[in-house]
Amino acid sequence: MDSTSSSVGTARGGFAGPDAQEAKATPAGWLASLLLMDAAAWDARYDAAGLLWSAEPNQFVVRELPGRPAGRAIDLGCGEGRNAVWLATQGWTVLGVDFSAVALAKAAQLAAAAGVTVGWEQTDLLEWRPEPNHDLVLLVYVHLPPPQRQALLARAAAGVAPGGSLLVVGHDRRNLADGVGGPQDPALLWTPDEVIAPGFVDRCRETAPRPVEDQVAWDTVVHLVRSG
Repeated sequence: MDSTSSSVGTARGGFAGPDAQEAKATPAGWLASLLLMDAAAWDARYDAAGLLWSAEPNQFVVRELPGRPAGRAIDLGCGEGRNAVWLATQGWTVLGVDFSAVALAKAAQLAAAAGVTVGWEQTDLLEWRPEPNHDLVLLVYVHLPPPQRQALLARAAAGVAPGGSLLVVGHDRRNLADGVGGPQDPALLWTPDEVIAPGFVDRCRETAPRPVEDQVAWDTVVHLVRSG
């Protein structure tokens, strides 16, 4: 699930954090409860009319990718597909992965409305195994307990081809004290220092502010490029 969907249930999608109006309208307790939902519960949540999250791509995805030649991309925890669809509009060949069938159905509708083709795969991210041939792997607001998070990060890095990018965006631990929205359990939050992938070089590594109407949220943003 994208815009915010990371589950610690029997299957996992992503927890792609809410932007602007979504963060304002989503109390911390509700966000925390989402983390305990399995695929069936997420399907029920996504089954509401309209999009659960924004149709607009994440601002850091848009910021980091200009200048990178389009190629093969995979969006892990894609949810309703906003980042995958945007990538397709930029010429990328994209696969979106999530464990919610309802979210993926909405993602397909979003792609059709945009006039682009995106591949969709329903699977638990903790069972997903990559082919090492992607020019871009996105891990956007995927929030899991540390052991699972690090295992997923390692597999995401393994899916990147030489010269390709791994882009990680997630609610930062600083958000607990200084920001708004996102999970309230520090164990589920990212920091830039923990995004380590051997054989990659940094293009960006920061804790970045994200405006949320009259407030601010803090996100980990790490863009790594595989050497070779």
